[in-house]
Amino acid sequence: MHHDQILLYEKGYSITVNNPSSPLYYYFDYDSRSYNINMDFQHFHQFYEIFILLDEKIGHIIEGDYYPVYRYDIVLLRPMLLHKSEYPAGPPSRRLIINFSVPRGSGFLDTMIPPVLSSFDAELPIYRFPEDIRLRLFGVLNDIFRLKMHSPPMRDLLIHSKFMEFLCLLCEYRNQNLYVQDLAYDSITQKIYTITSYIHTHYAGDLSLEALAGRIYVSPYYLSHQFRRVTGFTLVNYIQMTRIRNAQQCLLGTNMKISEVTEHCGFTSFSQFNRVFHKFCRTSPSRFRVDGRKEGIQLYPNPLIYPAEKEVTAETAKWAPS
Repeated sequence: MHHDQILLYEKGYSITVNNPSSPLYYYFDYDSRSYNINMDFQHFHQFYEIFILLDEKIGHIIEGDYYPVYRYDIVLLRPMLLHKSEYPAGPPSRRLIINFSVPRGSGFLDTMIPPVLSSFDAELPIYRFPEDIRLRLFGVLNDIFRLKMHSPPMRDLLIHSKFMEFLCLLCEYRNQNLYVQDLAYDSITQKIYTITSYIHTHYAGDLSLEALAGRIYVSPYYLSHQFRRVTGFTLVNYIQMTRIRNAQQCLLGTNMKISEVTEHCGFTSFSQFNRVFHKFCRTSPSRFRVDGRKEGIQLYPNPLIYPAEKEVTAETAKWAPS
């Protein structure tokens, strides 16, 4: 256990309340991750997630946009948001991840819960607070950490109560956020992340190589080469994976017809959608919907795409956050 920092930590320790398909769900994961287990592509899930870094620096990619994250920064991820962490080469980075769901349809609480969760909807979903506020927020999380001495159901009720206090404080202090998106890489890498972000917000539109190259005033050949150098993916594969991820969200989270999902996610025909979906997911869209809903929420944290043509090069590693 580490007492030399303001947030208590014990590697491998976790707290679980219920399971991911329950209306009320908590999972506190105190662990570390290293560069060699970075995810290939972004993932999503139906529950909320809070990420708090306990070491120097990593990168977070959210909907194709790159955010450097430093010690004690708080990353808020709402459900169905595409994201992944980029851990640097070197020793593993310690972090706390909190996954949670809170009940809806609880009468008068229906009007109280949305404002408390509104911090997750901020345009910049990362928070960095002055020391006094940070101490108060982490003090509540430390209270939850110490509840390991208690047993359910009293422990679970205390966790829920304390965590609601944490969310209320976070909402109360969010206007004092000091986080600024630090663009600490070269101009072409910055431009490539501009393109990945654009792809995530315009995945249904014209994403031809020529159109994207024109947005950052470079040649199509140069964009194609640099895109693979920075991201490790070909541009075509990245676009396809982004569209398929959004199709997965629609299939699992909405009642849209598959023909509607096809058009909504930027595919020109059902045959093209079905072919590309099978390429990455090894199943059909209709079977994915059936199996996903049968298995429920537990599908979400797992990689649902099998990336093709992924190449990790020395240049790719070079731009991993450090």
